[in-house]
Amino acid sequence: MRKRVVVQGRVQGVFFRDSTHRQASSRGVAGWVTNRHDGAVEAVFEGEPEAVESLVRFMREGPRGAEVSDVEVTDEEPEGLSGFEVR
Repeated sequence: MRKRVVVQGRVQGVFFRDSTHRQASSRGVAGWVTNRHDGAVEAVFEGEPEAVESLVRFMREGPRGAEVSDVEVTDEEPEGLSGFEVR
């Protein structure tokens, strides 16, 4: 399963990318996370459905200090990614 998630709100400067990296690595999920120029955080997750869904739930709240105002989740075709990268 592959999902793209875009999170809006106060999500930069609160260790969102680092926390997402740790959460993904601990669940064996591949993909990446990045800060966007518009202030959002964008991530792609590939892996087992339960693990990917748990990461989507994490993104809806974010780490302590984050204030998530909107989350957009899009299903995509898996590309066979390996590892997880902070961009």
